[in-house]
Amino acid sequence: MPGKLLDKMPAQDFRTAQPRAQPPEETDLVQIKPLSKSAGGVPAIVSAVKSAWNEMGPVRGLRTLLRLNQPGGFDCPGCAWPEPDEARSHAEFCENGAKHVADEATTKRVTRQFFNHWSVVDLSFKSDYWLGKQGRLTHPMLLRAGATHYAPIAWDEAFNLIGRELNSLNHPDEAIFYTSGRTSNEAAFLYQLFVRQFGTNNLPDCSNMCHESSGWALTETIGAGKGTVRLEDFDLAQAIFVIGQNPGTNHPRMLSALQKAKKNGCTLVHVNPLPEAGMSTFKHPQDVLGWLGGGTQLADLFLQVRINGDVALLKGIIKEVLAADDRSGGGVLHQDFITKHTTGFADFAAGVRATNWESIVQQCGIPKSQIEEAARIFIASERTIFCWAMGLTQHKNAVANIQEIVNLMLLRGQIGKPGAGLCPVRGHSNVQGDRTMGISERPTETFLDRLGAELNFEPPRAHGLDTVQAIQAMHGGHGKVFFALGGNFLSATPDTEYTSEALRQCRLTVHVSTKLNRAHLITGEQALILPCLGRTEVDHQATGPQFVTTENSMAVVQASRGFLPPASPELLSEPAIVSRLARATLGDRSAVDWKGFIADYDRIRDLIARVIPGFENYNQRVRQPGGFYLPSFPRERVFKTPSDRAVFTVHELPNHNLEPGQFLMMTIRSHDQFNTSIYGLDDRYRGIYKGRRVVLLNRDDMLEAGLREEQTVDLISHFEGEERVARHFTVVPYSIPRRCAATYFPETNVLVPVRSVAEKSNTPASKSVVISIEPSVKVEQEFDYE
Repeated sequence: MPGKLLDKMPAQDFRTAQPRAQPPEETDLVQIKPLSKSAGGVPAIVSAVKSAWNEMGPVRGLRTLLRLNQPGGFDCPGCAWPEPDEARSHAEFCENGAKHVADEATTKRVTRQFFNHWSVVDLSFKSDYWLGKQGRLTHPMLLRAGATHYAPIAWDEAFNLIGRELNSLNHPDEAIFYTSGRTSNEAAFLYQLFVRQFGTNNLPDCSNMCHESSGWALTETIGAGKGTVRLEDFDLAQAIFVIGQNPGTNHPRMLSALQKAKKNGCTLVHVNPLPEAGMSTFKHPQDVLGWLGGGTQLADLFLQVRINGDVALLKGIIKEVLAADDRSGGGVLHQDFITKHTTGFADFAAGVRATNWESIVQQCGIPKSQIEEAARIFIASERTIFCWAMGLTQHKNAVANIQEIVNLMLLRGQIGKPGAGLCPVRGHSNVQGDRTMGISERPTETFLDRLGAELNFEPPRAHGLDTVQAIQAMHGGHGKVFFALGGNFLSATPDTEYTSEALRQCRLTVHVSTKLNRAHLITGEQALILPCLGRTEVDHQATGPQFVTTENSMAVVQASRGFLPPASPELLSEPAIVSRLARATLGDRSAVDWKGFIADYDRIRDLIARVIPGFENYNQRVRQPGGFYLPSFPRERVFKTPSDRAVFTVHELPNHNLEPGQFLMMTIRSHDQFNTSIYGLDDRYRGIYKGRRVVLLNRDDMLEAGLREEQTVDLISHFEGEERVARHFTVVPYSIPRRCAATYFPETNVLVPVRSVAEKSNTPASKSVVISIEPSVKVEQEFDYE
């Protein structure tokens, strides 16, 4: 279908240009409709069925969805929300899970003939949505130096090429090995073993860009970087705070747990800059009678905090809790818990008391009366859960955001008892498991000692590079080979143009993938695409069909068994790819039986059980229905910090010094995407259709800035004297605090400076981007982008 491409490039340069790092700046004909009043219900069912039907066909689609998240079936390749321990429903999936499975199990194929037809430059002028819709990759492909098209390559030749490049490096630290959160426990463990036997800890992963801040905050304060709750705790909670998270789009199955909690009498508080349909009213898609009524109202209190006003808001709640304790003569705080299990309370309390209410209210944008109401809900609850996601983790003060939650929860002993605790909700199905398996640029000495002793080698001890550091190393010419086990690195990372320049500095870039994405188009001198099996597919090896395992947000390890025929006979599993790569690279330098690991994944799990505590009898336990829980010491009120106590921390209020005409922008997902995978161009819950290049603004700010609804504008970010530009966005009036803006990820990653990161965790500050807005000057050229 003909459309218009907006770009500054002259038309005659179109076919000979360098591949584009950013999606084409299409003239989206955005349609704005009323916001959805509820999540779920009939529209969710229709959307799920439509996706399954269009991508998989009706019979195949139904068979596949009925295996999703079921015992003996496969784990959802989407989010990491857990399944219930008790009997599961026959349809244990959500709308977006169905979309993700349909996306992977599509019958469409990207063949060798496809790459013969399409040059890399031509593909780069297609949208990310278009790229993803072409189907499953079927054959390993090589882009040779100076070539315009990918060409087929045999698997052995591909592994030998990678091995030669790795072994020709001056030092192993010149190689970078990235991991996506979709990677299974088995593949992740083998991957980190190979990388460390090769000689580096350069193991950046997607966690560096999302919940790294949670890991830092929780490790420092409670001695473990994971949450402390189980799904059963939601049934017992009296209050649940959901802060910096949009469950209706990003973790829809969580709404079922919240609905159940609400029916049990729980009070729900939602804290977010945007109102979200999922936290307003929920109609369970499997409750037919519920479709006819108004659904279940979820949030009892909505606090529409300013972007990055969370530290101020939490301090305000804490301040009121302390004041209530003073008024009651000591009847609010859990003094016994504070005395026995914590340290640092006096300095923490003094800091909060010294913070004035005027600064708190100004910074968070919430009236004092509403903060006091939130404090009353917290005080009245004997069992409280705090849930959060990337709305807290992607700011300069992200670690402080989360540690203020910990501070609040410690005041009343809300950690380590049934129905209470901390719940960082992970965004990808095995991102937590990958870290447990050792995918980390900063491994602990204990882990390295156990790994080295078991495999009889000396692992490297120096810390490696995280994602931001890896980008900077490649940009500076110090990272020469980039290998990605899954993911869409270019679109997931900040500072798109800088990152594209970094990737182009490499001698070789390699991506293990199921589908085509933009990271395949911005390459080093040479590039490889290695197609792998998906979660939905049968993994048949020498000893028979295999299964893999994952770890969800609540530390449950469970089996995942695909059942569909592979999309192509040429596909390899991720464990097979890693093992063959290790053999080709390490040769006789490694005594590991890599070939045996390919033949039988039980051997991998036996090795994991000997190296990683908590995985004893791995093969036996993971075959039990529902799998098994990993130990959580904070859940038992055992805090493995230097003081053996949970730690109160002290934080200043963040400063947001916006100049006139500037806004603080955050990136968000639409309802039609999962991470960088774009399923469609509609955001049904927010009333935005047929386009993604939009900027949500407060109507009063629009009036003050002289902007009109549906006007096309350019966004300019400002950081340390530098400017970055994202062009041609449609203005959408929205319920959002003054001087705040919201845009979709990854379209505005180009605005996120690579050096704008969270303190300690080094996570890109993608939700604290200072921007200004200017009317667009369009330069149009015709292009068939559909």
